[in-house]
Amino acid sequence: MRGEFSIFRKRLLDWFSQAKRPLPWRNNPTLYKTVVSEFMLQQTQVDTVLPYFDRWLKSFPDFKQLAEASEDQVLKHWEGLGYYSRARNLHKLAKSIIDEGIPQSASEWTKRPGVGPYTAAAIGSIAQDLPAPVIDGNVIRVMSRLENDNTPVKSSADAQKRFRPLAERLIDARQPGDFNEAMMELGATICKRVRPSCLLCPVREHCEAAANGSQDSLPVIVRKSTTQRSVARLWLVKDDKVLIHIYPKDAVRLAGMAELPELPQNPGIEPILTRSRGISSERIRESIFALSPDHPLVDGCIKDSCTKWIPIEELDRLSLSGPHKKWIAQLITG
Repeated sequence: MRGEFSIFRKRLLDWFSQAKRPLPWRNNPTLYKTVVSEFMLQQTQVDTVLPYFDRWLKSFPDFKQLAEASEDQVLKHWEGLGYYSRARNLHKLAKSIIDEGIPQSASEWTKRPGVGPYTAAAIGSIAQDLPAPVIDGNVIRVMSRLENDNTPVKSSADAQKRFRPLAERLIDARQPGDFNEAMMELGATICKRVRPSCLLCPVREHCEAAANGSQDSLPVIVRKSTTQRSVARLWLVKDDKVLIHIYPKDAVRLAGMAELPELPQNPGIEPILTRSRGISSERIRESIFALSPDHPLVDGCIKDSCTKWIPIEELDRLSLSGPHKKWIAQLITG
């Protein structure tokens, strides 16, 4: 990185004070708002989170009310955000705070449900002024360009290990929360992955990549290979009821969530709806088939203890996974 750290910090913080987005968790900030926003923002973009955050705060305005809510209520409010383990962990975290109190260090935060090194640093610095550097995807991109570092990044853990020494030297210990938010904001709005706005960057003079013209090629990310999977789903309506699969509470994924039942095999006819969705490095193609109750593939679905006949007018009460909620609505409306 070029220039003095102190000058870099001042330029970055001066820019952030003027350019930061007016996000709801920045308005009258509290520890609770910071925790909720950080959980929601894991693997989810800001624009997607905004309506969920507002609705969440209206229903669960503090740790106590969240802790007292049922898991079904929590999942229903999270419906559509995906990665539902975040909602369960946030629920468990609220209970732990009521029972055990508020952690007072980043290392203490990591002992709580769903809190890894990044989330601990974000919560601790923003809400408690702890001098813990945040290293997320945006910050990794900023630091790799500041250093003009083209070493391939194989994983998040690899990036954390490599950039942590710089992050610890760079952070402003007097304003750690503002500094961390400024670094993330810079990566999200200026030092973007594609076509970074270098001419608008407040710390361009400190950037080795900008000086060398290599910013567009950094960081060098080793992408995981994408796997493809096909799933056949059943659409079965009888007496204004839909057959729905509800995952058990101890399921590894989607515990307590609802989706259309999975058929043991493709029935060999044209599906009524075909959609694709991505989960991490997996691409899933889901084909939905309308079959009669006496079709041989249907019997196993009906007898499955996890499937239930749900009246169409009561589907909104279920915690449906986001894609299936959308697809079921399309099927109901024809």
